[in-house]
Amino acid sequence: MTPPVTAGPVLELRDVHKSFGGTPIIRGVNLAVKRGQRHALIGPNGAGKSTLFNLISGHYVPSAGQILLNGQPIAGLTPYAINRRGLSRSFQITSLFPRMSVAENLRISVMGQHGFRFSLFRPVRALDQVAAEVDEYLEKLRLTRRRDDPAGALAYSEQRALEIGMALATNPEILLLDEPTAGMSREESAYTVALIRAVTEGKTLLVVEHDMSVVFTLCDQISVLVYGEIIASGEPEAVRVNPKVQEAYLGEEVAT
Repeated sequence: MTPPVTAGPVLELRDVHKSFGGTPIIRGVNLAVKRGQRHALIGPNGAGKSTLFNLISGHYVPSAGQILLNGQPIAGLTPYAINRRGLSRSFQITSLFPRMSVAENLRISVMGQHGFRFSLFRPVRALDQVAAEVDEYLEKLRLTRRRDDPAGALAYSEQRALEIGMALATNPEILLLDEPTAGMSREESAYTVALIRAVTEGKTLLVVEHDMSVVFTLCDQISVLVYGEIIASGEPEAVRVNPKVQEAYLGEEVAT
């Protein structure tokens, strides 16, 4: 069921805290991601970015605070329940079905979006709507020629593209991308960024990414997380010249 469209942010965090064994990791984070925004979450290693993503996607439960999706609380729900409410996430490590074909991987996501369940008595290929959507995603992802190849045989950048496509195939209200260009060459990174821009046109994104050239090319809003706190949030150029950000994290890389 598609969540109702609200006038407020698609995703909002209100004074979110998370501690492990008495050690605070996330300290009063407030964050709002507006509809249609490409919002980056950046910060040094150990800043709490992965923890925050795990809180948002339901893998962790906040120690305090609220997490709202389309104005509705989701903290404490399972990852599956949060996904069904319109939040999808791609992980830093690809989570494909490597022995299944590219088309079959996409088909699983499309079927899930339509509420289908696999059945030995109902051939998947007979579902015309599903087949048409799979073909559409294959074209968008530039993977049509690889449709029958095992997903595990794809180049790394193609695997990441497929995983992002699978996340998009669930038709999410917001898509969380965790280090989408990690481990890629400059050429692969440029290819992936261009692909993400093309296939997510009009979509709402929250992106964790360490490569600043990717962040400033892809995103229109940036929040900076340092020691579990948001120290700055705004448009890329404002963040680039923010003295607190330069001192705490970006330094010369963004000043140039």
